[in-house]
This record gives sequence, structure tokens and C-alpha cells, in this order.
Amino acid sequence: MRTLCIRVVFSVLFTLISGYHGTSQIIDFSRENSYKQIFRQTDNFGFSYLDTLELGYKNAPTDSLRLTILNDLAYYWHTRDLQKAYEFTRMGLKEAKAKELKTWVGRFRVTYGAVLLRDEKLDSARIVLGQAMEVLNQKEYPFLYTQLGYVYEREGNLSAAAEYALRSLRLGEKFNDLHAQAQAYSDLSNLFWKQEKYQKGLEQGLLALSLFEAYGMNDLDYDFALYVVGNQYLALNDPENALKYYSHAISIGERYGFYNNLSDIYISLADLHGSSFRYADAETAALNAIQYSERLNNNFMLMRSWLSLGKLQNLQGKFLSAITSLQTSIDIATEDFGDAFFLSEAYQNLGKAYAGSHNYKDAYHAFEMYDQLQKEVFTEESAERMSQIQTELEVAEKDSTIQLQDTQIKKQRIIQTLGMIVIVLLFLYLLLIFKSVRRNRENNKLLQLQNEEKEFLLKEIHHRVKNNLEIVSSLLILQSEQISDTNVRSAMVKSQQRVHSMSMIHQKLYQGSDLSNIEMKDYFENLGSHIINSYGMEDRINLRFAMKPIAVDIDQAIPIGLIVNELLSNALKYAFPGNRKGEVTISLEQHESVLHLEVSDNGVGKMVSQEPEGTGFGTQLIKLLTTQLDGEMKLVVDKGTLVSFDFQRIKAA
Repeated sequence: MRTLCIRVVFSVLFTLISGYHGTSQIIDFSRENSYKQIFRQTDNFGFSYLDTLELGYKNAPTDSLRLTILNDLAYYWHTRDLQKAYEFTRMGLKEAKAKELKTWVGRFRVTYGAVLLRDEKLDSARIVLGQAMEVLNQKEYPFLYTQLGYVYEREGNLSAAAEYALRSLRLGEKFNDLHAQAQAYSDLSNLFWKQEKYQKGLEQGLLALSLFEAYGMNDLDYDFALYVVGNQYLALNDPENALKYYSHAISIGERYGFYNNLSDIYISLADLHGSSFRYADAETAALNAIQYSERLNNNFMLMRSWLSLGKLQNLQGKFLSAITSLQTSIDIATEDFGDAFFLSEAYQNLGKAYAGSHNYKDAYHAFEMYDQLQKEVFTEESAERMSQIQTELEVAEKDSTIQLQDTQIKKQRIIQTLGMIVIVLLFLYLLLIFKSVRRNRENNKLLQLQNEEKEFLLKEIHHRVKNNLEIVSSLLILQSEQISDTNVRSAMVKSQQRVHSMSMIHQKLYQGSDLSNIEMKDYFENLGSHIINSYGMEDRINLRFAMKPIAVDIDQAIPIGLIVNELLSNALKYAFPGNRKGEVTISLEQHESVLHLEVSDNGVGKMVSQEPEGTGFGTQLIKLLTTQLDGEMKLVVDKGTLVSFDFQRIKAA
């Protein structure tokens, strides 16, 4: 019970915090849909929604909207304060009559009947509801039939109550009104519970909840249905499930202020905890039920609340206290109380209390009253009608099942037909895909052949270019041997080396698998070996390549190759005089989008002087190639010479 109370407290706190915003949004006359009707269009509000309606209805721009809000206000006050409910109902009736709005007169009469019913004025409620039937259309009958069913239930006429629940159900089905159907199943569940047909009652109650949940509103009737299902589980000795449904019902009742439902639920919780020997929790529940009944000023609820306390005291062996509580319950139930079901239960428990206190005379009298009232409740007519209703419901369920099966068979046939169509279409689609794949494969083979031919042609071109450059290189060598001037011969040799460096690029292209990029480390190794051999310095100079394999586009590879050719030639000619031994290091690396080239030696440090030796053409060529590549050159002379370059990397197309 402590856990349950904590849950209820948290529910109320949540309502006060999160429900305020929702409440403020119920009425906004600046919008087109200026009133979100409570429990019909929204349930996003908290405990104070009735205060909001009371403040807002007077400013409604139309009669229809004003009367809608006023009727909701009147009906939902009857769950908390009957006097305020009377006040707003009479106000609405007076206004509807004055404006000769017959339909609204009928609606307010139904609300008036609900208030009279709650106030135990059963005859007046029946008359007012009968008058409402004369002016309302059939679509509004389910709610009216529900109230008439409650009148007959309170009078102990369960068969008539069940009849009205069935009428409401049929109209709900006719007009596809989920709420009306759910309410009817909930009322039938409650009537089966009174007839002690708990399993059938549970089936109807769970069906009601499923429809309420499909309707999508937490309202007074959904709250009551949760309570009814909890009662069925309790009667079927399943207190765990019963407590689950009671707890859910309490959270809704506390949020919206449904005092009548809360009183009902706490009465049942007293029975649940009492049967589990949790007497303290049971007593708290019974006292809560009494408190809510007194708030509502409802004798029917108050009588049952004292009854629950008396039953608990009997369980505890507190027979004298039980006699007081049960006698209070019976005294509250006046002669025209009507509901023999609960009155008989009060006399039965009073008899047990008298017997427990050894007052057998009064016990006999109490049990005699119990037997008499039981005969009124469980009449042959009532039992027969409830059995007929059960049969009707079972037949309806079977008919519904047959219709559902027929519908499913039709759906299966449609699905099978559609399946065959889909299979045929899928087969055609797969056939088209097969043909398309085969056609694409043939096209791919043709393209591959064409690519291979083009690749072969490109390699052949590079091969021929390489051969032509080698011829030029050979011619330069031959020509240089005919020249006696040392400077001219040196220039011719250098030109031969430059041509050879370019021919090596084309050789790499036709020998490799990539026709647009050159792997530079291998290229540098071959170029360096050729230059060192041409100078006959392979025994004195060590070439080191401080780099990883890196591929460079041909448009950059040729200028870079020429630059390295010049730098390496200069190093061999000037950095190691007098047969000195040394080392030349070449590296090419990529840092993000920049190519960084370095050529360094550990020679005498005079590779480039203020007055260059030779013609100076090599230096000019390096600067020209650096500019062509949009690069920057840096020179460092310190215990050798280091020349570095930074070029923007060209991405291959």
C-alpha cells in the first residue's frame, strides 16, 4: 500500500507540473478550433481543468461552443461536487430552453440524469432520461442508454441494466462509435461480476480496455473499466494483476479528480489487502474510500466504503467495531436505496460480526435479511437474462470470428493472386536484368578490348618516344666525340644526360602498369646510377635515397627528373674535388598536398658559388623548371650543400 500511495503522489505531482501547460491550451478563442473538447479531442490537462472551463465558457463566441463547454463542465463536476454539477446543469438547461435548442435540451437532460443518479434520486433520473430520448438523435442514444442502465443496476434490476448495455453496444457498432462499444463491454463486465461470472466478465472487461485504448483517451469511463477488470482478477484469485489495474486506475482518477471512481477503487483495494492479511494497508484504503465518498457527498459510495471497513474488521476479529461500521453502512442505505446487491453483502457481514460477538439472535435476523435480499438480486429472470446475454455475446463472437475468417480467406486469396502477379512480374524483371547483365558483360568485354588496345598503343608511343630520345642521346654522344673544345663537349654531354633522363621517364611508362604516373624512387635510382657511371665515380660516391616509393604524375615527373639530373651532375662535378669520397642524398616526400624534394651532399660546400663555374645554364634551367612547377627553392651551404624544393602536387586526371 505504501508503494501504491507513493505512486499516486508522484502521479499528482506530475499532473501539477506537466498538466498545467496542457490545461492552459484547452480553450483559446483566438484559434479556429478554439475549444479542444475534454476527453473527446484531448486529455492533455491536469486536475484544474474544471476551473479552466468555468472561467472560459462565458466568453465563447457562439452558442454551440458555449453550451458544449457548459455541458462538459456540468457533467464532469458530478465526479467531484454534486451541488456544482446541479448548478451548471440547470444553467445549461435554462439557456438551451430559452433559445429553443431542442438537441441541447436533450443533452443537458442526459447530464442532469447522470447527476440525479449519482445523488441517489433514481426515479427522477429515469424520468429526465426518458424526456431526453424524445429529442435526441440515435447517434447520441448510447450515452443515454448507459445512464439508464446504471439506474436499473442501482435498483437491482440487472437484467434491464444488461438490456440497455446491449442496446448501447449495438448502436456503437452501427455508428462505428468505439467509445460507446467500449463503455457497453465495460458495463457488461461489471454486471457479469455481480452475477459471479468472473471469467466471462474478465473477457468483456479486457475487450472494453482494448477499445478504449484504440479510442485513445484517458477518461472517466476508461478509468472505471480498469477498476472493473481489477475486480475480475481479484475475484479470480489473481491479486497481482488486480493491483496492477487498480494502480493504473488510481493514477488516472487522481490526475482528473474522479472522486467516485477513486472511492470504488479504494473499496476494492481494502478487500485485496485484507485478503492478503495486509490489514494496515487495507484500513488505509477503506478510510480513503470513505474520504472520497464524503467529498462527493454520495450515499451509495459512502455506504459501500463503510461496508469495506466492516468486512476488514470482521477479518481481523474486531467484531464490535465491525458491527458499528456495518450498521453505519446499513443506516446510510435508506429504504429506497435500491441496490440489494451491496445491501445484502452488508447484512451478510453484519450477521458474521454478531455471530463473532456471540449475539446469535441479531446474527440470525441479519442473515435472514441477507437471504431475502439475495433473492431479489439473483432472481430466476435475472439469471436467465444474463445467461441469454452471455449466449448472445458468444454467438456474436462466433459470427464475428466467422466473418473475420471469411475476410481473412478473401484477403489470403487476394494476397495469393497478388503473389502470383508479383512472381510473374519478378520473373520478367529478372529476365530483363539477365539480358541487361549479359548485354553489359558483352559491352564490358568490348570496352576492355578497346582499353587494352589503347593501352598497348600508348605504351607503343612511349616506347617509340623513348627510342627516339635514345637516338638523340646517342647522336649527342657521337657529336661530342668530334668536338675538341672542352666546354662545348661538356655542354653536349650534359644535354645528352638531360635527354636520357627524359627517355627514362618514357621507359618507365611503357614498362609499368600505370600510364600516367611514375614511381620516383626507382626512377631516381636508375637515373643516379646512370649519371654516376657516366662520370666514372661509382667507386667514390655513394648515392642514398631517403624516401619511400611515391608515384608522381608525368607532367611533374619530367621537370623533377631534370632538376635532380642537374643537381646531381653539379654535385659530382664540383662538390668532391681531388678524388674525394662522399655521399649524395635524394628524397621526395608528400606533406598533405605539397611535394618536398631535397638533394644534399657532404662535399666542399661550393656547389653553387657567387661566380658559378661553367656556363651557368644548369642553374638557369633549375630556376626555370622551378617556376614552371610553381615551386619554391631553398639553398643551404653548411658542411656540404642542401637544395630543397616545395611543389604543389598535381592530381592525376
